[in-house]
Amino acid sequence: MEFALFCARVNVLLLLLALCSPCKFIQSPMDFGPLSFLQNTSTASVDFGRILFNSPSAVLRPQSSEDISLLLGFLSSSSFSRVTVAARGAGHSIHGQAQALDGIVVEMDALPSNIEIYKKGEGVVGVSYADVSGGALWIELLHESLKRGLAPRSWTDYLYLSVGGTLSVGGVSGQTFKYGPQVSNVLQLDVVTGKGKLVTCTPTKSPELFFAVLGGLGQFGIITRARILLQDAPEKVKWVRAFYDDFDAFTRDQELLISMPELVDYVEGFVVLNEQFLHSSSTAFPTHLHFTPEFHSNGSSRAFYCIEFAVHDDGSKNASTEELQTIVNKAGHQVVEEIARRLSHLPSHLYRAEVSYYDFLNRVRMEEMSLRGVGLWEVPHPWLNMFVPKSGLKAFRDLLLESISPDEFAGPVLLYPLLRDKWDTNTSAVLPEAAEGAAEDERVLYIVGVLRSANPASCTAECLRDLLRRNRGIAEAASAPGIGAKQYIPHHPSPSHWREHFGRRWERLAARKARFDPLGILAPGHGIFPRISSASSSSL
Repeated sequence: MEFALFCARVNVLLLLLALCSPCKFIQSPMDFGPLSFLQNTSTASVDFGRILFNSPSAVLRPQSSEDISLLLGFLSSSSFSRVTVAARGAGHSIHGQAQALDGIVVEMDALPSNIEIYKKGEGVVGVSYADVSGGALWIELLHESLKRGLAPRSWTDYLYLSVGGTLSVGGVSGQTFKYGPQVSNVLQLDVVTGKGKLVTCTPTKSPELFFAVLGGLGQFGIITRARILLQDAPEKVKWVRAFYDDFDAFTRDQELLISMPELVDYVEGFVVLNEQFLHSSSTAFPTHLHFTPEFHSNGSSRAFYCIEFAVHDDGSKNASTEELQTIVNKAGHQVVEEIARRLSHLPSHLYRAEVSYYDFLNRVRMEEMSLRGVGLWEVPHPWLNMFVPKSGLKAFRDLLLESISPDEFAGPVLLYPLLRDKWDTNTSAVLPEAAEGAAEDERVLYIVGVLRSANPASCTAECLRDLLRRNRGIAEAASAPGIGAKQYIPHHPSPSHWREHFGRRWERLAARKARFDPLGILAPGHGIFPRISSASSSSL
């Protein structure tokens, strides 16, 4: 065993010599003992954003956590290497966050999924859960868990994302108001730190690492396995959309819906800018929308709004009051009727559908296939996602509408509420600061996703650069004290901007980096910390 480990280290040393040489020695797949490297793959320098294309010098497709541990352990002990490493899951980042220019990309989809489902009473803890590879996709976990009548509680809208990837940023969707983000629904993690140590961690066992990697943007370790909390899965979902022409009524009704977690299981919302949104958003919704608003009035553009909510048809719910118990005992469609009566939507513009739970969760896949069919999926996506305090929401809405051209905007604009107290402040995820002595309603904040597509046929390279400049302008204005927003899945141009982003949490972040990845090997695409050599570190 010791001889095999010695040989493996020699082989990795040869790899480092190849990487550090001005000549590219890795011209074809190379076998370095237990580790097999490729010079590049078709995916290693591409992400969903299609804005940056940074090519690595090598790609590792690991077969186990130990492969990743061996690589990072050797890199962290090398006295001359400045090689960086990025873990790539499904590649759904926007600004090259999972790329490693002239470094090594670890393609996590190569890890065996190894999904294991445990019902309450079967596993080592007293709840239902799944043990799953960090490289597995959420859609794979859904398939396997539904076979046992179970499913995770918290989701993202798009399911073809890796488990480790979304846990590294937060993981939000319409269930977040009720169950918190995905990072609040994890029981245990297996993590390879930047030092190459393979650690099993929980909220009570190695808790600093556990909370550091959750929402940690890949800065502290690579998640190779996760234990995800599960619940009983409903068979069907009552899916409802309601339209508004008044922003205050729209947000007031959203906040009403999230105040009824005994009844409502999912809440999202959209800003309706043009006919294109109505067409694209109805791909998955199985009921025809007889909504034909006037987007232009007196020579100016006009925005409308849509609330989307869902009620699980599972036959039983817990209710906290006698009044709610009376409601939940009624059939699913009657529950929807009771909720709808409390809303202030446009008359005759509330639409209902009933779909399977699987089809509801996988709804964005239908939109993806539609866009792929016309060649509009693999295009640049200059997205911007922001957490916005409730107090700054109207100002942010005005800023956004002033900064975009509604007629030309292609893609959805999501806008829906979350609850601050559903997020664990021990994680590395960053939310807008709550003012001291803030009112009770400041526990509500909003996620706003400006999910634009840029068709190369109509948006040139200069057009794309202009869209990115606009996004930066929106982000900087929204981050100022008047609004106080924070980016979700953040992208910043300099370390000083990152310090401002993390605010009073910067010192904790830097301390965690120094502890778990002191050489700055991991996740170089973010540009948060510089890569340093171990020799430089030793001389400090």
